[in-house]
Amino acid sequence: AITDEWLGRSRGGITSKIHVCVDGHGLPLSVLVTAGQCSDAAHVGQLLDAIDVPRPGRGRPRKRPSSVRVDRAYGARHYRQQIQARGIRCICPERQDARQSRLRKGRRGGAPPRFDAQAYKGRNVVERAINRLKDFRAVATRYDKRGHNYLAVVIIATMILWLL
Repeated sequence: AITDEWLGRSRGGITSKIHVCVDGHGLPLSVLVTAGQCSDAAHVGQLLDAIDVPRPGRGRPRKRPSSVRVDRAYGARHYRQQIQARGIRCICPERQDARQSRLRKGRRGGAPPRFDAQAYKGRNVVERAINRLKDFRAVATRYDKRGHNYLAVVIIATMILWLL
């Protein structure tokens, strides 16, 4: 079946989507490949569970970062709560429709989520890391028929980025 191989329909046809968690320098910490039509935010738990944040010097790696910068796809309350339940600070702008809904409810709408605009400016590191992964032709075009083979190619590309 198509879903077994992480293929799915999106605007560009039958594709796969790469989800990446990177550190502040653009080096991938965890990678996940899903079908093209899958929501970014639906896999936030799997992506965060796979993180090992390296410590400077000796010691075992941390399992959770201090904060994550995510785009508006993760702006829904339940995704924010899923991230914050792990003890991670979520830096995400509020979606326009969520803001209007909150304001329409008045006092019952609650306080707006905290947002640090200065810290969010570093989110382009994620986009640049994805572009660096797509510099590898095999990652950008997905010639592999099997999903596990494509995931292996993506992991090899991330290892090369760590070595450069």
